[in-house]
Amino acid sequence: MPVCRGPSIGQLASEPVCAARQGPPPLPVPAPPLLLYPLPAPPAEILAGRRPLLSREKMGSRSASEEKAGSRQRLQVKKCKKTEIRKTCRRILTPKMEATSSKTESTLQKSSLDVCTESNKRQHKSTSDTVIPSVDMESIQNLDSDEDTTLGLDEFSGLSPYERKRLKNISENANFFASLQLSASAARLREMIKKRQPPESKRKMPKKRENGTGCRRSMRLLKVDPSGVSLPATPTQPTLIADENPLLPPGPLEMTPENRDDDNDLFKGFLQTWAEVSKTSIKNTEKELSSIKNYKANLNGMVINEDTVHKVTKGPILSVALHPSEIRTLVAAGAKSGQVGLWDLTHQSEEDGIYVFQPHSQPVSCLYFSPANPAHILSLSYDGTLRCGDFSRAIFEEVCRDERSSFSSFDFLGEDASTLIVGHWNGNISLVDRRTPGTSYEKLINSSLRKIRTVHVHPVHRQYFITAGLRDTHIYDARHLNPRGSQPLISLTEHTKSVASAYFSPLTGNRVVTTCADCKLRIFDSSCISSEIPLLTTIRHNTITGRWLTRFQAVWDPKQEDCVIVGSMAHPRRVEIFHETGKQVHSFFGGECLVSVCSINAMHPTRYILAGGNSSGKIHVFMN
Repeated sequence: MPVCRGPSIGQLASEPVCAARQGPPPLPVPAPPLLLYPLPAPPAEILAGRRPLLSREKMGSRSASEEKAGSRQRLQVKKCKKTEIRKTCRRILTPKMEATSSKTESTLQKSSLDVCTESNKRQHKSTSDTVIPSVDMESIQNLDSDEDTTLGLDEFSGLSPYERKRLKNISENANFFASLQLSASAARLREMIKKRQPPESKRKMPKKRENGTGCRRSMRLLKVDPSGVSLPATPTQPTLIADENPLLPPGPLEMTPENRDDDNDLFKGFLQTWAEVSKTSIKNTEKELSSIKNYKANLNGMVINEDTVHKVTKGPILSVALHPSEIRTLVAAGAKSGQVGLWDLTHQSEEDGIYVFQPHSQPVSCLYFSPANPAHILSLSYDGTLRCGDFSRAIFEEVCRDERSSFSSFDFLGEDASTLIVGHWNGNISLVDRRTPGTSYEKLINSSLRKIRTVHVHPVHRQYFITAGLRDTHIYDARHLNPRGSQPLISLTEHTKSVASAYFSPLTGNRVVTTCADCKLRIFDSSCISSEIPLLTTIRHNTITGRWLTRFQAVWDPKQEDCVIVGSMAHPRRVEIFHETGKQVHSFFGGECLVSVCSINAMHPTRYILAGGNSSGKIHVFMN
């Protein structure tokens, strides 16, 4: 009967594991025994290569009792065969396992194996892994004699190939680590660490002297006198921080020049002269504009010299105004320090014609001579006050006062200068009537702007006024102002940055010029005030003055309302005039007399006189 053989010893062995990772080697596991059991002989039909077939007659004749008896008999035969196989395996393999275990214990005590022994093991492995042919049950009895001859070949023949490979790896690893001599290196490192000591600091700390004198200290800080007696403690009083720009007291202020004596006869003559000149007030008569050719010729005759340049105020100039007199020339300037300076150019001596007053405590941003009475000069300041300087009475009368808000600009709503419109830095607009008693405004309007820089009234239709804010320029109707909030009649949205100023043309109001921080001057057509005002011209002009210079404000020439005047950052320094079409009409050069930037400029309403102020308090005058 054929015999089925189990898995070989070589197939049950696995790859060796590194001895350094596993630590001490475990006890070897004996190889599994060979399982030999007989198989039933195949029928004759299968050996002959034919499939056995049962006829229907035979299948029908077989009874159920015969089938049950046959199945029981087959089960008994299988059980007997299994028991015989188990007994045979125990009898053969038990002495072999005992001999293998004893030899394995003696083998683990060795640290290395010779090369020749390994070769013998490989040869033994090759011989032991050969396939054993199938034998009958009768050949099993001869296994005892064969086993004795196999065990006598080599003392390690009882180990499996896995155990032999493992022992070889252990010996190779031990030899490798021994060649590194790690223990000797570790011993040398320990000796070096013990011998090394922390380095001593080269700098030696000075020893403190017990009775020596210490460092010198100020007797004033120690609060002792030269003899060593302690001084009495002085009571500390709270120091009050004074305001840099305190508000001036309310009410009228005397017109007292800061650069002159109070009882100066020259100043009294100055006031009397200008009071008499202002009586002959000049009314604006409508006249046709001169041609550009004649206008250029008159501009070419305007020059500047050392006598027409002088420092009038202390600090940067923020506003300039020219008296409308045709006999004498008077220039007024408002400074950042709150001063108002007057310069009479008809005097032969410069010092005799300059007078400086202090009607405000903060910058004077707007300055006008009254159109109804040129003997009055109105000034507005950031300190929330609006004052009127009267040459005839030699006082600065207070017109409006608001300590809670800061004023930015104003203009005359009526031709008689009795009503004013005032712009606030916080975006509010107030209406002031000079005919009512008191210094408060008549109405306060909350506009749609967050900030107002300039306010200007239409010269013909005086119910309209224009305001310049951060990026918005709005036109309002004074008849429809609501204290809770007023919406603009027209909005000019072409500006991309902050707008410094916006002014109507002085005679007809058909044009609007704006100065923007995007280096552009824009001119709009305001001949028909409707929902939209078209943009006519955009003039490229450098308006970046920086932190220390006053911002540019383009203004119209009262004599030629189609031309605008503006300062320039170009070198050499100059003042430029542009036509409403964008063409440059004229540039005023002063040579050595004009070496700074004139940010604020004003033109005389009837004469060819131009006054420009810079950021150091100087006035430059160009005249025939």
